[in-house]
Amino acid sequence: MAPTIRDVAKKANVGVGTVSRVLNDSPQVREETRRIVLEAIAELDYTPNPIARRLSTGKTLTVGVILPNLTRSSYIERLRGVQETLSKTKYHLVLFSVGTKSDQDDYFREIPRNSMVDGLLIISLPTTDEQCEHFASSNIPTVLIDAYHPKLSSVVVDDRGGGMMAAECLIANNHRKIGFLGDQLETTFHPSTRYRYEGYCKTLEKHGIQPNLEYHIFVEHGRNNARIVAQQYFDMDDPPTAVFASCDTLALGVLDRAKENGLRIPKDLSVIGFDGLMDAEYAGLTTIDQNLYQSGVMGVQLLIASLEDPQRKPIKHTLPLELVSRSSTKPC
Repeated sequence: MAPTIRDVAKKANVGVGTVSRVLNDSPQVREETRRIVLEAIAELDYTPNPIARRLSTGKTLTVGVILPNLTRSSYIERLRGVQETLSKTKYHLVLFSVGTKSDQDDYFREIPRNSMVDGLLIISLPTTDEQCEHFASSNIPTVLIDAYHPKLSSVVVDDRGGGMMAAECLIANNHRKIGFLGDQLETTFHPSTRYRYEGYCKTLEKHGIQPNLEYHIFVEHGRNNARIVAQQYFDMDDPPTAVFASCDTLALGVLDRAKENGLRIPKDLSVIGFDGLMDAEYAGLTTIDQNLYQSGVMGVQLLIASLEDPQRKPIKHTLPLELVSRSSTKPC
């Protein structure tokens, strides 16, 4: 049979309460006693019962992550930062994948109400004032990643600034006919696309370039979807000489289609993406790197700080963007 907390107490010659305090990192235990108990735990290969531990501490020792879906490469990279950082703590990870606005509302309402987790990380899902009040009244520390609300700590990037950075790069390479390929703007999730589009348009106008709406294409997310719709550019009588895609996945689809049409990159067409995915590096794609992994790391760090100090004031942490020039454009 698996060893129990009583077995540990007997081997260490202490009371069950002392073992419990060691497991819960109580400062009331002397260091020598703590050492003896930890040695007994190691020798017996004892693992605390999570249900019993929750009943004794009132904590689940879990952190919930709510995100739109698990298919986007950008989310996977953020989750890698979350998971690797959490693995160094006492907390475990629980994922909640949102498919619809109704799913989002249900999770936002029920998870805090039922105390299913000790803290929440919300990725790429905007929150309302009412939802923030609900999190606060439930005493569930909550951190936003790739979204912002003044009442919650958040990790963000300057998406408009990134759109401006991408357009400036292409204009510096003497492009004036610049297309934009992005996710659908009228969607519940991924508001970052709209901000990147606004930054792109603002920069063109600043340089006296009238945005050509024929060059602006919006599509359901996916590399193959981008590959299909990108043919519209190549069928035009006056096609763009460069394309800024709102994410690397869409940019890679444009590159795929351009090569199928025999275009030389970047001589016939320049392409720039946004995210900084590993696939972009393999494909030689110029991109605006937003350090997705670090956003997950920082999100966990802010959440752990809030768990340790529930009265901590919200912090907005803005990660820097980096233009990474590769072979899909001339050096920027």
